[in-house]
Amino acid sequence: MIHEKLLRPRSIVVVGASNNVTKPGGKVIKNLLDHQYKGDLFAVNPKENSIQGIPSFTDVSDLPDIDLAILAIPARFCLDAVTELAEEHDTKAFIIISAGFGEQDAKGKELEKQIVEVVNKNGACLIGPNCIGVMTPYHASVFTTPVPPLTPEGCDFISGSGATAVFIIESGIPKGLRFANIFSVGNSAQTGVEDVLAYLDENYEEGVSSKVKLLYVENINDPDKLLFHASSLINKGCKIAAIKAGSSDAGSRAASSHTGALTSSDAAVDALFRKAGIVRCYGREELTTVASVFMCKPLTGRKLAIVTHAGGPGVMLTDALEDGGLKIPAIEDSPTKDALLQKLFPGSSVENPIDFLATGTAEQLGEIIDACENDFDVDGMAVIFGSPGLFPIGDVYDLLSEKMKVCQKPIYPILPSIINVKEDVAHFIARGNVNFPDEVLLGRALTKVMHTSPPALVSATNPYVDPAKVREIIAQTHNGYQAPEVIHNLFDLAGIPRVKELVATNETEAVLAAMNIGFPVVMKVVGPVHKTEVGGVVLNIRNVGDVRKEFHHLAGIEGAEGVLIAQMASGMELFLGATYEDTFGHVILCGMGGIYVEVMKDVASGLAPLTLSEAHSMIRSLKSYKLLKGYRKQPGIDIDRYAEIIVRLSWLLRYATEIKEIDINPLLGNASEILAVDARIRVEK
Repeated sequence: MIHEKLLRPRSIVVVGASNNVTKPGGKVIKNLLDHQYKGDLFAVNPKENSIQGIPSFTDVSDLPDIDLAILAIPARFCLDAVTELAEEHDTKAFIIISAGFGEQDAKGKELEKQIVEVVNKNGACLIGPNCIGVMTPYHASVFTTPVPPLTPEGCDFISGSGATAVFIIESGIPKGLRFANIFSVGNSAQTGVEDVLAYLDENYEEGVSSKVKLLYVENINDPDKLLFHASSLINKGCKIAAIKAGSSDAGSRAASSHTGALTSSDAAVDALFRKAGIVRCYGREELTTVASVFMCKPLTGRKLAIVTHAGGPGVMLTDALEDGGLKIPAIEDSPTKDALLQKLFPGSSVENPIDFLATGTAEQLGEIIDACENDFDVDGMAVIFGSPGLFPIGDVYDLLSEKMKVCQKPIYPILPSIINVKEDVAHFIARGNVNFPDEVLLGRALTKVMHTSPPALVSATNPYVDPAKVREIIAQTHNGYQAPEVIHNLFDLAGIPRVKELVATNETEAVLAAMNIGFPVVMKVVGPVHKTEVGGVVLNIRNVGDVRKEFHHLAGIEGAEGVLIAQMASGMELFLGATYEDTFGHVILCGMGGIYVEVMKDVASGLAPLTLSEAHSMIRSLKSYKLLKGYRKQPGIDIDRYAEIIVRLSWLLRYATEIKEIDINPLLGNASEILAVDARIRVEK
């Protein structure tokens, strides 16, 4: 929880304050004083009467009532201090920057728990322990630097790591990124990233609250809470970007299906962020670049003009944008284009990129921007302008700053000369602008923002499956992998199309099944999980004699429980599966089958239940999307039907949490139909 007294305290005490500003307790006091905290400020230090000019008490029991207490004392003393302050001094907000708690050992975890109990009992809030603190426009309660100017026009930043928060702030400031509130939650003993985000959502005030939220997350303890409040904020017009760290191997596990092997906690996070509309980032520079994109006017289309006086950066930006699906369209011939070219120096180009040479002037840049704004068929502009150090260019940056304010189309400034004209760049940033010193990072960030869909609006009811009938089938299942008839019943109930299949336990049944389905057929052993590894799949069987022969071959495989005879389908191999992840629910994976899932791991993830919009977004994010649409005269698949099957599976699983793993590999698809050919379902009750 967040208490108002954490954000706007009328009084603060630093317990463990020091005159030595190289110690955390000393630096917190210095930051509070340097950044002009206007309330009553106190210190507790048993050896000093005054700390940096403010009164110091020997013990917390001597203090008056206090709104916010910052503890910079050894962990073993924190419980007594919190108890005294909460119960005797009406303290409603605590920041414990001390380490030595749950991050260290079980004893520290227990101490952390006891502190939380006291805090909760007294209706207070706790940030930390093991954090750098909190910064709001009212106070800079941190022991680190830098402390940026805080403004509602900046971004709210919540971090699970104190040191990483510092590095992200340091990454953002040179770009002109501004901040509104900064929270370092440390161990999140009581208040985690989700709780702070919930407070920002529940207390959002249009025209007052920050429109941009940045998250650095190491653990997601309440995915539903994060999903709800992130979606709510984005639907209110906010934008959110986040890093989720610790994702490489954590949560991954060996499993008996492709889905189980591919799904991990990271896939669940990816699905959660996709559903919430959060732009996922993987590093500090990417996060602060995406945040800087958020600070610009929104790009409503995919066509950009690149305005440059240097060919190389223009080419690199073009590549980055085109690779991400944005367009750098040619400027069509027109009187406006001809007139613009006449205003530029000889050798300039009015194609796209628009190159007005290293000697280009502010006046020429203004003419180019006006043409892009009013005449050319583009949705935004990226302006690259650095300096070889030959002459002043401050007038160019002043012109650019003014145009960014008055133009309706977004302008992304790329000012790479952060040494040659660092004072001019600093002046440009001081006027409230952002700068993208690296054009490729901008290109990647911009395409990432453009490809992030808005939050999914999932209906409370569904038209796809009867929950009672799903529960009836699940009630009759046993733990482990399910027999074909169970899979058939579930697929038929959900409307997932499948090939015709019959199970035979003797030769006569096999022959009758093949004749009923129609040749050619496929025959598969029932029982062993990995059929192909034991020679348990035979394709393209075209007559009764071969059915008899292959039945005896398959029935003789160790572990065989029967033989499945199936319709021989054709088409492109697709993959669809899901696993159940604790706290997240079912994570749905889709992609192309065969080597694309086995070797390239080209899959997209989503959280059940899904909407059709989410399913289409998942499909479009695949590297193999062009192949699915059809490529170079090779036919594609019915993408709408594939998306519908993904959604139908997600709603089936919504009512069957006992299904821990499902693997449909392959689905075979073409332009007219998509059929499930092979599937495994594992149940754990």
